[in-house]
Amino acid sequence: MSFWLDLLFGNFIGLISMFTLLFILGMATWFTIFFLKKIREEERGKS
Repeated sequence: MSFWLDLLFGNFIGLISMFTLLFILGMATWFTIFFLKKIREEERGKS
């Protein structure tokens, strides 16, 4: 376990990789919520 922590947090490339992963996961969550809202709004408008 220590190997992975040293690899991810011990150098600059590891920190950039962690930031990128967190950013992509956050963006995916935001897009999911955003598009689900738009789909619900469109369904309400058609009724």
